Amino acid sequence: MNTGLDENDYLATLRGLWDKAWPTGLPRSPNYLHGEVPLTEYLRAWAKRSPERPAVIFYGHVTTYADLDQKSDRFAALLQAKGVRKGDRVAVFLPNCPQFHVVFFGILKLGAIHVPISPLSRAFELSYQLNDTEADVIVALDQLMPIVDQVRGEVQLREIIVTSFADVVPASPTFPAPDSIRTPRVAVSGATDLLPALAAMSAPTPLPPPHLDDVAALNYTGGTTGMPKGCVHTHRDMVYTAAANYGISFPSDESSVFLSFFPEFWIAGENSGLIFPLFSGGTLVLLARWDAVGAMAAIDKYKVTMTAMPVDSAVEMMDHPRWSEFDLSSLQQVRVVSFVKKLNAGYRRRWKDLTGTILMEAAWGMTETHTSNTFTAGFQDGDFDLNSQPIFVGLPVPGAEFKITDFETGALLPLGAEGEIRVRTPSLLKSYWNKPEATAESLVDGWLRTGDIGTIDKDGFLHFLGRRKEMLKVKGMSVFPPEIEALLGQHPKVLGSGVVGRDDPDKGQVPVAYIQLKPEAIGTVSEQELRAWCAERMAVYKVPEVRIIDALPLTATGKVRKQDLIPNPPAVQ
Repeated sequence: MNTGLDENDYLATLRGLWDKAWPTGLPRSPNYLHGEVPLTEYLRAWAKRSPERPAVIFYGHVTTYADLDQKSDRFAALLQAKGVRKGDRVAVFLPNCPQFHVVFFGILKLGAIHVPISPLSRAFELSYQLNDTEADVIVALDQLMPIVDQVRGEVQLREIIVTSFADVVPASPTFPAPDSIRTPRVAVSGATDLLPALAAMSAPTPLPPPHLDDVAALNYTGGTTGMPKGCVHTHRDMVYTAAANYGISFPSDESSVFLSFFPEFWIAGENSGLIFPLFSGGTLVLLARWDAVGAMAAIDKYKVTMTAMPVDSAVEMMDHPRWSEFDLSSLQQVRVVSFVKKLNAGYRRRWKDLTGTILMEAAWGMTETHTSNTFTAGFQDGDFDLNSQPIFVGLPVPGAEFKITDFETGALLPLGAEGEIRVRTPSLLKSYWNKPEATAESLVDGWLRTGDIGTIDKDGFLHFLGRRKEMLKVKGMSVFPPEIEALLGQHPKVLGSGVVGRDDPDKGQVPVAYIQLKPEAIGTVSEQELRAWCAERMAVYKVPEVRIIDALPLTATGKVRKQDLIPNPPAVQ
């Protein structure tokens, strides 16, 4: 296919549309508060300027900027004493906790490479990632050591550093803490105990900053097709991502108080917990995991101004019987992610009536791009963003660019056409770790082939239609599961859904919606009634078969594990 479109002309047209649509008052270029330098230098700058300001608050345990700077210096020195050198990979097998921040910045200060591993990993997954990166040093939570022990004979670990929730969870937390973190220390023989080891060290001489283009982290993709791949990200990727989103996707004010419970091993959690608050010089209130009462109590006590959460969490808070006990009026910006439940006008209106703030979609991104690549801020008046469906994800953040191409030929497609989203951004992965073929296939002329289906409309706005592998063909018509899931999210009895395809001899494929009902709605609505409800609201070829299930299978980051939803033909047609 040759559409005859010239890329330079195409991009010039898009830039003009983006300029015209850009919301008044939002910055149009990345804002580097302390210069285009590694995040480690931002930490040093804030520690010097505001040493006693809390950097991380964890159920009442406070880590100031001075604490974080000093402890991460000591951790860098500890790693160095254990033989870790620039470019060596250090595995981090931790849940959300203040130690994660110390370890993260210590690794970066040394010039080593941060390798976050999901604390929900099983032995096989842990072994794979350790072997893939050849990491021979790991920092692990004491409660996770049984999994580490399972893989010792399969990997090259030579140093194990442990830490415990018991070191940081106060005897009397300042807001409700889950039982899972209020546990006694687990004794681990033959390992270095992190915080006592740091406390015993003399203050080291700070190391020179790493180079912006040095590798900083290997962030692993989800691995829904084949084994996960490590995305090679640099220090420049991290600081650019923060600078491009500053004042757009998070507040431009060092007095801001962030709340995050996103897992920090995950790229979105790395941004919302480790990078964005520190870049801005704000305070992070960190939760070990999602808990509605804990989140509301923390927002109330610490006057949180900024948070992000799945739509499901916002709905759970609004529906919670204890909602009225907490004052959430400090909130100024709330971003939501449509994973299971989708943002709709009803949720937004209800949240606005209750809190005075507006729910806005966090928009589009990938592990490969360090995520946070588009924004929807400024497009909520009259629900413009929600009415501009399907799946409006807004404009690219400053420095990022998009184009839509033919999946097979790579040819540019005109505005309004559906094709593959390709993205070019300073935060683009430099390669997949040790996977040159996958790198060559995905990175083409400086653009990432995302595998996502999308379109750019006549006004320059990007719309996400789903993963190509998820798109269904029903009698030749394209059906996008996210669109059906968004509609089902508006049903008052549906808690969440996952839509997949089933092969059909007559139609090619048919959509199948696996639906989890709200607890109070169980037994009050049938599959046939839900299908009829859909039939009233969508084209006939989109109407899904409906299967009510007890619970949707979820990934560690809250997405539906669609590979676990394997539909068989219905028993009765």
